[in-house]
Amino acid sequence: MAAVLHPARLRVHWSERAAHLVLLAVATFLLIGLVLPLGAILSQAVQGGEGRTGWTNFASYLASPALLNSLWNSIWVSVMVTLIVIPLAFAFAYALMRSCMPAKGLLRSVTLLPLLAPSLLSAISLIYWFGNQGVAKGFWLGLGFAGIYGPSGIVLAECFATFPHALMILVTALSLADARLYEAADAMGTSTMRRFFTITLPGAKYGLISAALVVFTLVITDFGIPKVVGGNFNVLATDVFKLVIGQQDFQRGAVVALLLLAPAAITFAVDHFVQRRQTAMLTARAVAYVPRASRGFDAAMTGYCLFICALMLAMFGMAVFASFVTLWPYNLTPSLTHYIAGIVDADLGDSIINSLKLAAGTAVFGTAVVFVGAYLLEKTRGMDWARPLVRLMAMLPMAVPGLVLGLGYIFFFNAPGNPLGGLYQTMAILIVCTVVHFYTTGHLTMVTALKAIDAEFEAVSASLKVPFHVTLRRVTLPICLPVLLDVSRYFFINAMTTISAVVFLYSPDTKLASVAILNLDEAGETGAAAAMAVLIAGTSTVVTLLYLLAGRWMERRTQAWRRR
Repeated sequence: MAAVLHPARLRVHWSERAAHLVLLAVATFLLIGLVLPLGAILSQAVQGGEGRTGWTNFASYLASPALLNSLWNSIWVSVMVTLIVIPLAFAFAYALMRSCMPAKGLLRSVTLLPLLAPSLLSAISLIYWFGNQGVAKGFWLGLGFAGIYGPSGIVLAECFATFPHALMILVTALSLADARLYEAADAMGTSTMRRFFTITLPGAKYGLISAALVVFTLVITDFGIPKVVGGNFNVLATDVFKLVIGQQDFQRGAVVALLLLAPAAITFAVDHFVQRRQTAMLTARAVAYVPRASRGFDAAMTGYCLFICALMLAMFGMAVFASFVTLWPYNLTPSLTHYIAGIVDADLGDSIINSLKLAAGTAVFGTAVVFVGAYLLEKTRGMDWARPLVRLMAMLPMAVPGLVLGLGYIFFFNAPGNPLGGLYQTMAILIVCTVVHFYTTGHLTMVTALKAIDAEFEAVSASLKVPFHVTLRRVTLPICLPVLLDVSRYFFINAMTTISAVVFLYSPDTKLASVAILNLDEAGETGAAAAMAVLIAGTSTVVTLLYLLAGRWMERRTQAWRRR
């Protein structure tokens, strides 16, 4: 009997060792791609010069009124956008979840448009709407604003760019409602307003806090919009770019990067604390809330959502229209002049191909690393000393702005004697940086899916001496295929539209379409920049549709067990 069991024991032992080695490989990837670059920024920021201490760089920054003004600008603009977006997004989410208005799916799809294009698209659209030669320049000046270049333009463009992020969180928060609470309130004769403030708002408070923190972080770390419509209004993100690219002052750039990292880290810590205090809204006895038709309320909600969607379509549509205009505003005849100028004359066709290579590589490599890391953390045992460290490193990217991460890559991979220095300004380092930048969301998505799979599968496999990789291939992977597809789509779309994480890392051979938009705008080729933004949005839309088709095919082939 011992002779029969011995090979099985060896196979299980070998597979567990392999799992530990792969987990160490994932930890090494996060260490090289995240922790060491952040350490390089800290080292550069505290590095002293001749006769100076390491903290002189911080003292000189804090003594600069202009840079302190940038810090204040970043904070108050982020707060302003948050105060505008959260009520608007909450009202839209409330209309989707608590009314019986028609065409909910179509209206919600319209709000996802900003996710398919770089944030620069909203800034470019504002220039055509309210710029010096804008269509509605007189209306904008009539409101008392000096011009679109400055804080007002940044706030408007950021509201457009961050709205879908807040909406997704708030829709989820409002979907978790127990109908029994509302039935009890109705039985007691509670007014609609009091029911809203005593049941709806308390139930959604954690979602509101999370959405506010996400919007604040996105705005304070965004680089593209302030660069295009900021004018002379400086913020921390543009300061980093000017110090590093314009002045080659890497030490002060590192100091500003650390200051930019601080607000994002604080909001991440607050959000983590809030999530720990959140309690379950739906218990085993809960009853799903189903909205009841109310002609007046449904009409009001429909009108509001149509208004928000009209604003989004106007913003998105202006960029599309301007990209086909021959010469704004003198010759509005549709033509392909800007597309030819961008793709042919400026030789930016390679930039589009590079973006597709980056997106494809990020989608494949990022999805594989995220799935393997999440699976080994959740479904295997051993190496208890390493698991908390890997979980911590998997959560850290959410708190690191892309601009800070890219700057860290400069310091780390350009360090003398670094054997990985050959990766700098290659497509490989762009893929690694993009995967790390968006790692946390993919990781949390996969962990959520894996936690939904009963641990009895692994327990039974272990009792039968079945290696874990067999259970992974035959059980876990087929169940998780839809989630893997979603994570892959998330990586692809974000890799197509990212700017801040890669703006320091590209070379002439690896220039990306999103960075090309920035360069075209700086050169005054706003029409060509709009054309490139529309091309990215169109590519993202086509890829999203392909992912949806692949998801339906995969559901028919591998998810038949889900259907009754």
